[in-house]
This record gives sequence, C-alpha cells and structure tokens, in this order.
Amino acid sequence: MTKILIAMLKAIAAGVLIGGLIIVLVPSLRPTFNLNIGSWLLNQSSPISFAQAIRRSAPAVVNIYSITQHLTPLNQIEQRAKGLGSGVIISADGFILTNYHVIRGADIIRVGIQNGTIKTASVVGVDPLTDLAVLHIDAPALPVIPIDLARATEVGDLVLAIGNPYNLGQTITQGIVSATGRNAGLSSSGFLDLIQTDAAINDGNSGGALINSLGELVGINAANYNSLTDVQTSGISFAIPIQLAYTVMKQIISEGRVIRGYLGINGEEVEPVIAQSLNISGIGILVTGVQADGPAAKAGLIKGDIMLKINEHEFNSARAALHYIAEAKPDSEMILTIVHDNKIVERTVIVGELPLPR
Repeated sequence: MTKILIAMLKAIAAGVLIGGLIIVLVPSLRPTFNLNIGSWLLNQSSPISFAQAIRRSAPAVVNIYSITQHLTPLNQIEQRAKGLGSGVIISADGFILTNYHVIRGADIIRVGIQNGTIKTASVVGVDPLTDLAVLHIDAPALPVIPIDLARATEVGDLVLAIGNPYNLGQTITQGIVSATGRNAGLSSSGFLDLIQTDAAINDGNSGGALINSLGELVGINAANYNSLTDVQTSGISFAIPIQLAYTVMKQIISEGRVIRGYLGINGEEVEPVIAQSLNISGIGILVTGVQADGPAAKAGLIKGDIMLKINEHEFNSARAALHYIAEAKPDSEMILTIVHDNKIVERTVIVGELPLPR
C-alpha cells in the first residue's frame, strides 16, 4: 500500500511540474486580469451615485430659524433673526432633533419643511450637556428619516452631511468617518463621544443629519473644528452619534429633561507608574476634587482617594466610569471600592441628580 501511495504522489508532482513548465513556455496560456478601474467605471450602465440614500433621508431634514423679539421705543414688538440651523424629523407625529445651540435664547422658532411649508415649533426640552434639543411641530404626513440603532458607525464609513449652510438651501456634503469617541471641547461634561468626519459642516448645518450610504441617520451634525477653537483648518467636523441622541431624545420626551446620576467628584485616571506602585490592577480613578455636601463627601470620600470599582465593576477609563454614574437613578445606592489612607475600603454612596449648568 505504501509503495502505491508513493507512486501516486510522484505522478501528481510530475504533473504539476509539467503544467508549470507549459505555462512558462507558452505565455498565451497564462490567465489575464484586467485591473483598469477607469475602464470598469466607463462600462457601468449608470454612474455611481448616492441619490437613493438622499431620497430616503433628505425630505426629513428641516431648516430651523431662531427669532428674538424686542420692544421698540414706540412699544412695538420687533422680530430679529437670531440663528440659523437644521433639524431632523424623527417621528411622523412631529418630533424633531436639533442642536441646543441652534435654538438657545430664541423667542420664536420657525421650521421650514422641504415641501415649502413653514411651521412654528415648540420646545419639548433641551440638554445642554450633549448640545441637543427636541422640538415639536403640528403637521400632517411628515417624512421620517431611517434609523438603525443596532448599526455601529466605524472609522472609514462613507457619510453624507445634510443641512442648510448659510441659508443657501438644502445642501449635501460627502466625507468619511475619520474617528469615533472624540470629545472635542463642545462640552466640558465628558458626556460627548463625537463622530469626527471630513464632511463639511458650516453655519446652518448644525442640527442636520449625518447619514450613511444607505440613507440611515448616524449622527446629528454639531460643529466644525474652526468654531470650537481659534485654529483655522478644514476637514475636521463633529456629529453627535444617533445612539446617544436617541437616548437623550426619549428621556426629554418622557420626562421633559435628562436625568443623570451624580456623585459630586472630579477624577482622572491614575498614572500607570503610580498604579503599579500601589498594586492596582486595571484603571484606578484618582479623586481630584470633592464637592462639599455632595453625595461622595457625605459618604466620606476625600481628595486623593483612588476609586477602583463601582458596584464591583471595573472601568477602562474615567469617562466610562462617568457614564456609568450618569446612568444610575438618583436616590439609588452605589458601593465604591476605593483606596483611602493607603487601605482598600468600601463606601456606600446615595446617588444624587446631576444639576444642569446655569
């Protein structure tokens, strides 16, 4: 049996060798591959286009005009244009997501629907910490933008920004997702994990839609880098992820505001060298400040303590711990595992409610 197997292997090897020699000696028998992308594009029956994605989403993107009212010396009410932005219709019954800064300080808010109708909007609620606001208009048969909350936005995804820059009318710009999880200084709260894109977002785009190539809403356009800093640059813009925006919107609609847990501490991640010297596994959070009479102070935490766990949960960043605390219900209990006076101890904290900035 062994001799037969060896003979068969020799025959196969000889066949492969002869076949290889024939291909080398006779070039016409070699397979050819056409990698000419230009020719491939010209042979397509129709141009590559995102028109279908725009048709699915653009009708649900509205123009927002913020107006203030002033009393003249003759006791007449004078209306002045205050701001310009965009918004996204999230439900057929008239709920609209936009940026808080678009409508902040407005006495009257007008919403321009893409069919030419102008409606006056009411403010359902706002959340300054995420720069989001929810408006409502009464109008029949409103178009609704497609949303898939289960679809994660990834670096490299193609995206399109829809809005009304400089009041030119609805405009589409295109780019890719450059990064996710950015905190660009739009809020000092740490609650913003922004999508960074190179799609142009100019004045009037704020509050509009950032969509993927399927026409699904992935973010609410917020700002470009120039508006956040003194640095003049291009190709750096930010949007609030739809998963965060949708969660905020649901709370505003149901509660009129966003309710967040609060401990009254400031913290930062412990330097790896210090963590190693203290035999801390994972990420420790150094307490850099404790608010007087806050929940943490009442539980005995002081500046310099190191928080290791919350309810037995470890965290890979200070921001992750902040989000965990924010999701806790006020008046609930939290068990904090901390390093206090060089000893690992536990403290029970009654969670408070995060006050809104004034």
